[in-house]
Amino acid sequence: MTFTDPMLSGGDFAHLRAFVAVGQALSFTRAAEALGVTPSALSQVVRTFEDRIGVRLLNRTTRSVSLTEAGENLLRRVAPAVAELSQAVGQARLYQERPSGTVRVHTFRSAAELYIQPILPAFRRAYPSVVLDVTVDDEVVDTVAAGYDAAIRLGEVIERDMVAVPLEPPVRQIPVAAPSYIAERGTPAHPRDLLGHDCIRWRWPGRAQPYRWEFYEDGAWFEVEVAGPLIVNSKDMALQAAIDGVGIAFSVERTARQAIADGRLVAMLEAWCEPFPGHHLCFPQQRQMSPALRAFIDTVREGASAAC
Repeated sequence: MTFTDPMLSGGDFAHLRAFVAVGQALSFTRAAEALGVTPSALSQVVRTFEDRIGVRLLNRTTRSVSLTEAGENLLRRVAPAVAELSQAVGQARLYQERPSGTVRVHTFRSAAELYIQPILPAFRRAYPSVVLDVTVDDEVVDTVAAGYDAAIRLGEVIERDMVAVPLEPPVRQIPVAAPSYIAERGTPAHPRDLLGHDCIRWRWPGRAQPYRWEFYEDGAWFEVEVAGPLIVNSKDMALQAAIDGVGIAFSVERTARQAIADGRLVAMLEAWCEPFPGHHLCFPQQRQMSPALRAFIDTVREGASAAC
C-alpha cells in the first residue's frame, strides 16, 4: 500500500508520529484522517513499529483501541518530542514560501529615522509582496494587544515576555544648552542645580506629567524634576529650542552630537550621565514566524549592524 504522506514513509520519526497520533486519538480512523493516510496503512505502520521494538503498544478490538501499560509510558514520554519536531519541520517549510502579507510595526520616532527609513528602498526591492504598516510615535503601547507584529523600543520600556534584539550599544542622555544661554545663566555644577535653570521638558505621549530627568551617582540612579518655560512631546523640537537659547534640553548624545561639534550646543553634567540600554527590536515569542515578519526582522538587524 502506498502512503500519501511522505512523513509516514518509514524511519523512526514516522513510526513514532503514527503511534502518537493513534495513542492520542484512540482511533485509527480519526488518526488516519489527521495524518492524511488510510486507516489500514496507519495500522500497518503501527504494527510494524510494535514488531520492531518487540512490545505491544495498543490493544485492538473491532470496536475500540486502548493503550497497553507500555504504550501509555511511551506516549507520555515521546508525545512532547514529536510535537516539537513537527513544529520545527513546519517552521522550516515556511522558508520555502515567498514572504508576503502585511507586517505591522510600532516604532519611536528616533528609531524610525535610524533603523526603518534607511532600509525601505532595499526592503521593497527584495520583498515586493510585503506591505509594511508603520506607526511612528513615542507612546508606549501594548504591542500584542494593539495588533502590532513588532516594535522598536528603548531598553527601559520593553514589555515582559517579548524577544528583544539590541540594535545599538548603550546610549546616554546629556543636558545641552546654547552658548548664549550659558553666558547669561551659567553652567550647573550638579544635576540638582538644574532646579534653578530654565529647562525644556519632554512628555511621553499619553502621559500627563513631563519626564523626570535621570542621572547616576554613587552606584544609583536618581531623578530631578526640572522646571522651565517649555514642555513639548517632540524631542526634535526640544533640541532646536535649546539651540535657539530657550533653555537646557535633555538629549540623547547621538542626536546632539553634530550641534555640539559645530558649537551650537554645549554639553554639561556628563559625569552624572550613565549609559542605558538603547533601541531594541521587539516581537512576541512564537513557534512559527511568518516569512514576512522574519524578512523584516532580518533586514532591520542587518541595517543596524551596518550602521554601527
